[in-house]
Amino acid sequence: MINKEKVSELSKAKRLLDILLFASAKKKFTAQEIADEFQISVRTVHRYILDLSDMGLPIYAEQGRHGGYTVLSSKMLPPILFTEDEAVSIFFSFQSLRYYRDLPFDAEISSVSHKLYNSLQPDAKAKVDKIRSYIAFWAPKRTIHTPLLRDVLEAAIHNQNIHMQYESKSGTTTKYIRPIGIYAHDGLWYLPAYDYPKQKVLLFRVDRIRSIESTEENHDEYMNLQEWFSSYEVKQPIRLYVQLSAEGIRQFKSIPNFEDSVVIHEDGTGHIDMMMDKSEINFSMPLFYRLGAHARVLEPQELIDGMRKHAEEILRLYSGDN
Repeated sequence: MINKEKVSELSKAKRLLDILLFASAKKKFTAQEIADEFQISVRTVHRYILDLSDMGLPIYAEQGRHGGYTVLSSKMLPPILFTEDEAVSIFFSFQSLRYYRDLPFDAEISSVSHKLYNSLQPDAKAKVDKIRSYIAFWAPKRTIHTPLLRDVLEAAIHNQNIHMQYESKSGTTTKYIRPIGIYAHDGLWYLPAYDYPKQKVLLFRVDRIRSIESTEENHDEYMNLQEWFSSYEVKQPIRLYVQLSAEGIRQFKSIPNFEDSVVIHEDGTGHIDMMMDKSEINFSMPLFYRLGAHARVLEPQELIDGMRKHAEEILRLYSGDN
């Protein structure tokens, strides 16, 4: 036996969908136009418009003799039908973003999550609630604010140069760069960009950008983030040779840049023997400081000298001579 109430709900859902597509395409219309188009009363049109507004349609009502409705956004997507598992998988993806204070589309992610959650059946909502409680993509919870994150991303997407105020160890300076893209690592956002004065690609922390003074559009193409990730080139090759304890092996196996270079010996110790760019010596020092006796650097000498200098500074700090 057919459930009349269910049929009525499906009929209303179809009518709402038809009106949504009509409104999104026309942008500006009156209640009478919709009433004539779908052969319904003006009163019913107003009720449907309220329903669409509650569902998130950005619509503005103009009062008066020549009033009507205007869809504020011209970039509305038609409704997309998700299976329950597809909807749950979206919330699973959202979990990976929970521990970042700032995201390029923070408000939109919250809006999507709210709309999607409210559209789910009770059993699907229960499944989403369990996902939120039992799984996490943990990253350090940073308190550092990154207010210009979206602006930087937009500049990269629209192929724009940036004149910006950037704070570093040497103070706040003006930078003239061409953004390649942004990526998140260890709870922070990074911006690889071509630095015009220095004529090379440098890596910037997005939270250290104090202001964007101006942007200018480029007419030629440049590499994007994915191309930059795969374009690593050793320009000043230098040998890195490190002896590892068993714990050193375990640590290096979890570091993407080194995991494939770890050689394990029969006694459980190991070593790394690889070529690296000389410019990366200073960036790699903190890693070897942290590993201490579990990683003994034998080459290059520049890295050994840097480690020794740092160790002497720490020793003086705690020697009691000061």
